Amino acid sequence: MLKRILIVDDSKIVRQLVRTYVETRLDYIVCEEAVDGPHAIQRAEGVRVDLIVLDLCMPIMNGLEAAAILHGRFPRLPIILYTLHKEVVSEKSARAVGIRALVSKTDSVDVLLEEILNFVGIVKAATA
Repeated sequence: MLKRILIVDDSKIVRQLVRTYVETRLDYIVCEEAVDGPHAIQRAEGVRVDLIVLDLCMPIMNGLEAAAILHGRFPRLPIILYTLHKEVVSEKSARAVGIRALVSKTDSVDVLLEEILNFVGIVKAATA
């Protein structure tokens, strides 16, 4: 069964890039996209998702605020914070609002894909 991911980022380019990597390199689909926190909450309530990839700096509601609300409504849903500003968020404050992993946008996209794999229960096959 395909895993369903919600991508939340105010940059259309970032959403498209993450979608492309997820859908071409993993057996997942990006079922929804959102441009800000309120839009993410609305989307998460409207469809079943298995994981959320969430930006930190967005208009209207930042990623930490959105994560707190999403975690309150969907406590088992993994949330990955994918941001250019990873250094301004402590692991403790991220975990307090339900974020399970922090990934910098300056890292290789493989780091994000690896975190996605970690949280949806798929184990990558070892390569020779």
